[in-house]
Amino acid sequence: MPLPTIEWEGDITGRIRLIDQTLLPTELKFVYCDDIKSIWHAIKTLMVRGAPAIGIAGAMGVVLGAKNIHTNDTTTFLKELRHVTEYLGSSRPTAVNLFWGLARMERVALENKDKPVKEIKEILLLEATKIQEEDKAICRQIGEHGAGLIKEGDGVLTHCNAGGLATADYGTALAVIFKAKEHGRHFKVFADETRPLLQGARLTVWELMHADIDATLICDSMAAHVMKLGKIQCVIVGADRIAANGDTANKIGTYGVSILAKEHNIPFYVAAPVSTFDLTIKSGEDIPIEERSPEEVTCGFGKRTAPEGVKVFNPAFDVTPAKNIAAIITERGVIHKPSHKNIQSVLGNHGS
Repeated sequence: MPLPTIEWEGDITGRIRLIDQTLLPTELKFVYCDDIKSIWHAIKTLMVRGAPAIGIAGAMGVVLGAKNIHTNDTTTFLKELRHVTEYLGSSRPTAVNLFWGLARMERVALENKDKPVKEIKEILLLEATKIQEEDKAICRQIGEHGAGLIKEGDGVLTHCNAGGLATADYGTALAVIFKAKEHGRHFKVFADETRPLLQGARLTVWELMHADIDATLICDSMAAHVMKLGKIQCVIVGADRIAANGDTANKIGTYGVSILAKEHNIPFYVAAPVSTFDLTIKSGEDIPIEERSPEEVTCGFGKRTAPEGVKVFNPAFDVTPAKNIAAIITERGVIHKPSHKNIQSVLGNHGS
């Protein structure tokens, strides 16, 4: 990424600066968040989006909340901090990285409860920055582990956006693509536009073109035809939450792509950091699925495309069963044929 998706400006009295992704690709605008209401709004309205990125946003949001807790009593501070994490967690329910980041920040505060409140606030800022820096390294590792799955001359299909805009700077699914290019391989990428908010068209293609990667945009409904024509040799997508058995929640439409890939004998890969695994959830049936505003479907980007008063069902995510996934690419290695056993062999006793 030429510009950081999200970063903290200044010391503990500072603020969050992030790219407003709702305006891309036609306008590059930065938004500044000074309190938890503004970062909650940024997460809820998809100004910042992508599981790892909202994990970072949540962690930095805790710092915003902490700086506005005006007490020197540690017990009172920790009680108020819990209200901050609960509030930020109410912004979006599906991506587990948000809750992972919030839990990590709260844990760090508790581990330092014997220190003065002012010092705890400084420690929280350091932890949020650490989470961001760790994500940068994790993305590169995911790219290295997965790059070999893309062969010379391949056609690669991706869905939604799992690039630098969804992470600290390099992506998950797109990290695999970026690394394959860095290794000298020549291939083509086909990007689903990803209805109804067009993250593939607006964000993924924007990133790929900036990276000088051969990219072709297609409508979601064209994926089967493109596969039938033999233009796709593998599918690589990101993830918002992965259950203990390998079932994976990702942007709506991903499940359908996995079925098409299976029908055409095309390997379907998921790229995600370990923090996206929720081992407390046995299967995808237990993953909460966010439902968003009907207007995203009926009035996309301000233009009405459906009759007034029509009923709308608008889930933001769906769940791809592990049986449709050839492998999950993580910073710790590639999990082939995802299952509870195979996931445990790579992740160990990781918990979300």
